[in-house]
Amino acid sequence: MNTTPDRVERRCGQRFNVHVPVSVKLSGSQHEASGFTQDLSARGSFFFTDYPLAAGEEVEVTLVMPSAITLGDSMRVRCQGTVLRVVQPSIGTKLGVAVHFVGYEYLTEPAAASEVTSSFERISSLHEHAKKEAPKVPLENRRIAS
Repeated sequence: MNTTPDRVERRCGQRFNVHVPVSVKLSGSQHEASGFTQDLSARGSFFFTDYPLAAGEEVEVTLVMPSAITLGDSMRVRCQGTVLRVVQPSIGTKLGVAVHFVGYEYLTEPAAASEVTSSFERISSLHEHAKKEAPKVPLENRRIAS
């Protein structure tokens, strides 16, 4: 006998379990904070950050969108979105934040390679499953859309 309630899946697009570093800030603000995704789709993301956010706030999230989502090359994008919900941490200080993306801006300036690599290494060390799932792409094979 199944005791779990049936749930209706409301997502339109496929959600990918990817752990990539993100930069987040309130729209129109200069203060930026970092975080990392738990999952990501073309329409939104759930990520963890120390930056205090509230449901309904407009945010900008900058990240490298993986090729599985772009269906082409991985590319650095700035996503404009709305915070749907914030989950308070049961342990630690990282808030869980669900954001619905309403627009994208493709960025031509590359992030400093050492920043991206070191950020990802720090994030990966927090999650054992991320180490197994996330393949390393040599820097010379990474391309940013122009």
